[in-house]
Amino acid sequence: MKYSTLRIGTRGSQLALWQAEWVQGKLQKSHPSLKIELEIIKTTGDKILDSPLSKIGDKGLFTKEIESALLDKRVDLAVHSLKDLPTNLPVGLMIGAIPKREDVRDVFISHPDKKYKNLDDVPLNGKIATGSLRRKCQLLNWKPQLEIIDLRGNLNTRFAKLDSSDWDGMILAHAGVMRLGFSKRVTQIIPTDKILPAVGQGALGIEIRSEDTEIKTILESLISESTTYSALAERAFLRTLEGGCQVPIGAYARVEENKLVFDGMIGSLDGKKILRGHIHGEPAQCESIGNELAKSLFESGGREILESIRIV
Repeated sequence: MKYSTLRIGTRGSQLALWQAEWVQGKLQKSHPSLKIELEIIKTTGDKILDSPLSKIGDKGLFTKEIESALLDKRVDLAVHSLKDLPTNLPVGLMIGAIPKREDVRDVFISHPDKKYKNLDDVPLNGKIATGSLRRKCQLLNWKPQLEIIDLRGNLNTRFAKLDSSDWDGMILAHAGVMRLGFSKRVTQIIPTDKILPAVGQGALGIEIRSEDTEIKTILESLISESTTYSALAERAFLRTLEGGCQVPIGAYARVEENKLVFDGMIGSLDGKKILRGHIHGEPAQCESIGNELAKSLFESGGREILESIRIV
C-alpha cells in the first residue's frame, strides 16, 4: 500500500468537521493500519459572510480551495456536503464515494417564543429566514405573503440569530440539524410535496484525484449504491437545467422496489410559477433519467423561467 497516512481536506465549520470526522472514523475502522489526519481549509464561502449566496454565486464557493489542495496533493481526499459540490468537477478530480444519505427533507424551526409549531400556522405576513433561493421560491408559492429574511452562517450562528430576532422561524436541512444534535429544536419536518430538497441534500460527497486507484479502493466500504444512483440522477438534472445561473431547483430521487423514482422542480424567483415533474426508471440509467426530467421541465415552461431569471 502506497499510503500510510491519509489527509482529509475539510472546511472548519462544526458541521463540516462532524462530516469529516465521521468519514475518518469509518475509514479507521475498515483500515486500522492507516493514520488518518484532518486538514482544515478555509474556503471563499467561509470568508464572505455578509452577502447572500445568490448575489455572489455559489459555484465552488465552499469547495474551490479544498479542490486546489487535492490537485496539489496537499490532501488525499476531501469530504463535502454533496449539495455544495458543483456538478462539473475540475479536470483531474472525481467523486470517489457517496455514503448512505441522511433524511433529505427540510425542517421548520419556530422561534422559541412563538406558539405555532408548523408553517401552516405562521401568520400570512410572517417572517421566515433562509439563505436558499430554492426554499424561498417554494415558501412563497405555498404562502405568498411571507417576508423572507436572508440568512447566512453556520448552524450555531443561525440558531443564535433566530433566538435574538423577531422572526417567526427559519428553514434548515434536517440532516445538518440532526448531525449536530439540534433535533429538539425541530418543530416541523416539511414534506417533500411542499418543499423539495436541494440536489444531493443529506448526502456526503468524497472527492479524490481521478487517477488515484488506491484511494478509490480504500473508499469502497463507504459507498451506498442506492444513494449514489439517486445523487447521480439529481446532479444530472441540475447540470442540464442550471446553465450557470442561480435558479430555484429542487430534486428528490430515491430507489423504491428496485426502481429509481424522481421528483424535480424549477421555479421563478418570486415563487409565482413552479413546475414539478415526476419520472421513474432503472437505477442504472440514473443520469439519463435526470437529464430526461430536466428536458421535460425545460420544454414545458422551464425555458421561460430560466430566461426571466437570466434577465434579472
